[in-house]
Amino acid sequence: MIEKKIISAKEAVSMIKNGDSLMIGGFLGCGSPDKIIDEITNSELKDLTLICNDSGIYNPDKNIVKGVAKIVLKKKFKKIIVSHIGTNRETGRQMNENETEVILVPQGTLAERIRAAGAGLGGILTPTGVGTEVENGKQVIEIDGRKYLLELPLYADFALIKAKKADKAGNLVYSKSARNFNPVMATAAKIVIAEVDEIVEIGDIDPEDVITPSIFVHYLVLSK
Repeated sequence: MIEKKIISAKEAVSMIKNGDSLMIGGFLGCGSPDKIIDEITNSELKDLTLICNDSGIYNPDKNIVKGVAKIVLKKKFKKIIVSHIGTNRETGRQMNENETEVILVPQGTLAERIRAAGAGLGGILTPTGVGTEVENGKQVIEIDGRKYLLELPLYADFALIKAKKADKAGNLVYSKSARNFNPVMATAAKIVIAEVDEIVEIGDIDPEDVITPSIFVHYLVLSK
């Protein structure tokens, strides 16, 4: 196997350009690539598109800022595509003030749209959202008397993901629930950068434990 290039978080962020779309792994900050997120927060990047489960946690009353909320606070996103924003009041404020376009996608639909992109599918059919505002502007297809929405695949320029362990080839192992959106995002972006806690030699990871094969990963960032 060919070894993947190990780079710093700063080098990773230097590849991103203004206007790029970013899939960022994590679920309310759990399983998020925090080192890369910090570098984006402190960068000059702007007009980015975020694709994530949520927009992180921001509670100024308790001085809590987690996950992608750090980037949201710096107003670096022109568009945010997530399943919910209730844990980050700043996202809601930016949406209500028309400062940032926020597109809310049902969580399962979001996962399947990303999965469809990674699998090379033309989209998915789901009954979720039929007869609601989610249906607006979408094609409705009826099968056996039941209506479905055609949801299109969701791609990104970069997938910034977090894993517990990688070998030098880029095979990834995740930590329990921190797996969340990371594996599926690794299949649906042009460039995949995995921030990992540990890098071991090729062969040190049992193949049965590998969740994301090395073929999907382009670069590794050591988080510690």
